[in-house]
Amino acid sequence: MSQIRKLTLISLLLLVALFTVACGSNKAEETPTPEMTAMAMPDASDELDLATTKLTEDGAFQVTVSNNLDPLSLNEIHSWTVHVETADGQALEKAEITVGGGMPEHNHGFPTAPEITEESGGDYLLEGVKFSMAGWWELKLDITAGDQTDSVTFNIILP
Repeated sequence: MSQIRKLTLISLLLLVALFTVACGSNKAEETPTPEMTAMAMPDASDELDLATTKLTEDGAFQVTVSNNLDPLSLNEIHSWTVHVETADGQALEKAEITVGGGMPEHNHGFPTAPEITEESGGDYLLEGVKFSMAGWWELKLDITAGDQTDSVTFNIILP
């Protein structure tokens, strides 16, 4: 094969490869349909612990969360009740609770800054919670009472 034919063939193959890559990138710009989203997101409820009552990581506290919206909805600010007990079942008063979380698969936090605003008899009012998109969210609580600090993470799935 002549040198010119080889160069022409190589050039043609490079053009085809570049065209294929360029055309493939347009698919990423498409707006996903509900069917595409359902196929892309596995049913996380089968894989994640969705319990609303949990022991903290080191077992110092038992925590129960409940929300004021049923069902949970997107783009609406709402509040939760966080009930905290000691390991032996006594309501824990005057604890300091730091709130964090977000969407681990998207690597971002909440679009708001949820915080504990009131406490009464082991029930803490968590205000300013907002879910901005469907998917898997985590609600992380760091609890400090006296010289004990422990953490708990709740998994939440929004369809």
